[in-house]
Amino acid sequence: MRNTEITQKLLSLADEKYKDFQSKLMPTVDKNKVIGVRTPTLRAFAKELHKSGEYEDFLSALPHKYYEEDNLHALLIDRIKDFDECISEIERLLPCIDNWATCDMLRPKALKKEPERLLRYIDKWLASDKIYTVRYAIGCLCSFYLDENFSPEQLSRVAEIESEEYYINMMIAWYFATALAKQYESAVPYIEERKLPEWVHRKTIQKSVESYRVSDETKAYLRSLK
Repeated sequence: MRNTEITQKLLSLADEKYKDFQSKLMPTVDKNKVIGVRTPTLRAFAKELHKSGEYEDFLSALPHKYYEEDNLHALLIDRIKDFDECISEIERLLPCIDNWATCDMLRPKALKKEPERLLRYIDKWLASDKIYTVRYAIGCLCSFYLDENFSPEQLSRVAEIESEEYYINMMIAWYFATALAKQYESAVPYIEERKLPEWVHRKTIQKSVESYRVSDETKAYLRSLK
């Protein structure tokens, strides 16, 4: 399928009300870049396009014009099974990401295959000067390294990040809130000893007490640490 045909297909799936709703959630994105395609519809199109195999030119056509083209690109990367190919495509897309939604959508299962190798890329992404590349790195640590691949040093690595950027600090808070649910004994000292910036500290507690994965007793204790 030609790139122009892919774009036309996306435009044909537009939902104006959803466009207005989605645009309000992404103040960093020009509304004219948003078509208004609902995520389940976009996932179905990505599945169809992947099955056809006619998308290589689309993956090479960066940067894209529309927000949904970026999301479709991310969903196609999600279907790549080879680790090296997946990393290569991620690294080409990351500099083009300009919003939290596309950033957080990109979680290919192929990355789970090589946890040690992935950590080297995460370290590189954390050192980036691009907001959403850093956010993506933290998101990967949150998604892939708070269970069997967890190491306490990873908490320290995230806590050391210094940023004034809202979308980076929000992801740091999400990371620590998830760590409190999954690796409580290692994570709670960061709250007890106030090792995080004040805004991140408070947002972490807020997200934790809103979580169904945290007990009522723990929530009460975390509230006392505000």
